[in-house]
Amino acid sequence: EFPFDDPDNYLYSENVLSLAVEKGYYDPASGLPFRFNDAYDPPSPAHLKYTETRVWSIFRRAAPSQNFSPDYHRGIPGARPYPLYIKPDRKLSTEAVFSLVRDHYEGTDFDMTTGPAAGPAGNPNRPRPLEWETDGKTYSWERPVSTYNTAFSFVAQLRSYLHDEVGGLLWYGVDDTYTSCYFPIYCSVTSIPKAYAVGDMSHYSAESAWWAFNFAANYANGRYQDMVADIRKVQKELETGFLKNQPVAEQQALAMKGEERIAFLTHYTDSLGNLVHQRWVELGNSLVTKYNDGYVKDSAMRVQPKAYPEEWLKYIIRQEPEKYLINK
Repeated sequence: EFPFDDPDNYLYSENVLSLAVEKGYYDPASGLPFRFNDAYDPPSPAHLKYTETRVWSIFRRAAPSQNFSPDYHRGIPGARPYPLYIKPDRKLSTEAVFSLVRDHYEGTDFDMTTGPAAGPAGNPNRPRPLEWETDGKTYSWERPVSTYNTAFSFVAQLRSYLHDEVGGLLWYGVDDTYTSCYFPIYCSVTSIPKAYAVGDMSHYSAESAWWAFNFAANYANGRYQDMVADIRKVQKELETGFLKNQPVAEQQALAMKGEERIAFLTHYTDSLGNLVHQRWVELGNSLVTKYNDGYVKDSAMRVQPKAYPEEWLKYIIRQEPEKYLINK
């Protein structure tokens, strides 16, 4: 409900209610509470599916005890809207927050890695536009928390109990959150790694971190579950190392003062960003050689065939039972 009784924490126009009544956006006689978004921007089922499914998924994972219903993001009339914020069931580590923004609704009825649309490789990515019409009916794909057309994302870590130069940082990553890699950029740095400052959407360049990540993620679409496992292995290795070393690096920084501290953190950020970029260029190259022409190379670079999953083969046969049959 609209917080009319909390002016210390909420700012709003004096006529926010009267204007809604005047315009016919809200009827006091309805007995329903006044909600700003319902009055001035009432949600449609398509809008709810596009936006609120992501909210629901993060909330359900952060606070499973609250049993958030999917009804609201499915546009079911009378369903209760999700709150503006929630209290997680437990304290969330930085790594746990990384996990929250890496989500294709796995394990739910809306899992994008399963079903015919995911193809034989369990690919959660869908081509745009998300919405289309067939035979007079409107349909849409899900829009997950992790989307492949993400430019960048970050997890902010704010710690007022530390010196300003050290206490605030962004765990920063480019491209799709699911296949990105977060490294720390401290708020006091005077420069950022070069690979994160260059790039042109019209020209591919491995010198750009975004292009390195985008290439690996796009190439993985061809054999998604297999290649994403390789990507996530490097992601996990680097992020775990960064988190483990964070207290050590910060203690070193806190032992310094002024410009020396800032220079140290700038160099530290630069070195980690450069490492991430270098590893992703190498990763992209390794994916090309490991997964090539329909084969997969093992650790000894021996070519190994890998057929479609059994369930996908059965699906194909159900669609065209005679087309691939060999008579004996």
